Amino acid sequence: MVANQYGYATGFRDTLGALADPNAFTGSLDLAQVDSAWALSKLRDMLRIRVAEEVIGELAQSGEARCPCHLGIGQEAVAVGVSAQLTAADRIFGAHRSHSHYLAVGGGLDELFGEVLGKETGSSKGMGGSMHLYGPEVGFHGSVPIVGATIPIATGAGLACKMDGAGAIAVSYFGDGAAEEGLLHESLNMASILKLPIVFVCENNLFSSHLDIHLRQPQNSVARFATAHAVRSHTVDGNDVVAVSRAMDDLATRARRGEGAGFLEAVTYRWRGHVGPNEDIDVGVRRQPGELAAWKKRDPVRRLVDALVARGALAENGAAVLTSDIRAQCDEALLRARQASYPPISNLLDFVYQRDEQ
Repeated sequence: MVANQYGYATGFRDTLGALADPNAFTGSLDLAQVDSAWALSKLRDMLRIRVAEEVIGELAQSGEARCPCHLGIGQEAVAVGVSAQLTAADRIFGAHRSHSHYLAVGGGLDELFGEVLGKETGSSKGMGGSMHLYGPEVGFHGSVPIVGATIPIATGAGLACKMDGAGAIAVSYFGDGAAEEGLLHESLNMASILKLPIVFVCENNLFSSHLDIHLRQPQNSVARFATAHAVRSHTVDGNDVVAVSRAMDDLATRARRGEGAGFLEAVTYRWRGHVGPNEDIDVGVRRQPGELAAWKKRDPVRRLVDALVARGALAENGAAVLTSDIRAQCDEALLRARQASYPPISNLLDFVYQRDEQ
């Protein structure tokens, strides 16, 4: 038994062990069986996400972005590792913190920045903002801010994939907070019983809004819910893009073969606060400056960079060069988004009601 910060005894069990320890897994990644070209491409993908989110953070800080912006800086390896096993034919669904999910499958910077600024060139034609991204052309079928809301939609998409019989799978991204929603358990049950080709991906960053998982659940691993529904699961270091990709490869391959649903718990940590650009350290919960500093040493980008440099596949300044190039791409996309038009007033009804063309 342990006591929480309020002095109440709890039955909390640390079932993640080192995976939840910010002082563990700080070294470079193991690339022993990884192709250098593949690793370099994943580094570019992660840097593209990070730089894009840093730009969005600047827009939120200045007030130019008026919509709520939930940043996943520090969590890039999850979306990139998962997306390494996906195609545009798959049906992927996100949540309120889904910039990385959208970009990792090939979503455009122009469409992302356009949506954040409410422009007609945005991924949802400027009508949704940061939390409503849509890119079916790359397999991303939507994100919404309601916690857990896309989980049953993704499960329905999994059923459609099974009925289509074309080998596509559905993917549902959510956080550890959504694991407390009944929708997840109903969806896991349905996916298990019907052997649906879907992979549930939980980005367990140990916080739901401002509440530490210690204050909300009896254990800090949520893969136990998959076990309860007889769904195959993997729990991995979510800051290791290689580990995430390998686990997703196993689950996606099984799902495509008709062997049923999978559950991937990727343990990670967001550097910024629940919403907005600030780090929000002093929010009255366990998150402390020292803890955040320790988690930053588990930086998924830096750990991959160190491994590539050690192998000789990346120059010492290679990451800086890539970052500079990506920042230039982001700046150009942002300029185009700023110059784009706002959606017409008529869109207020066009996207709510079906227009009668007769």
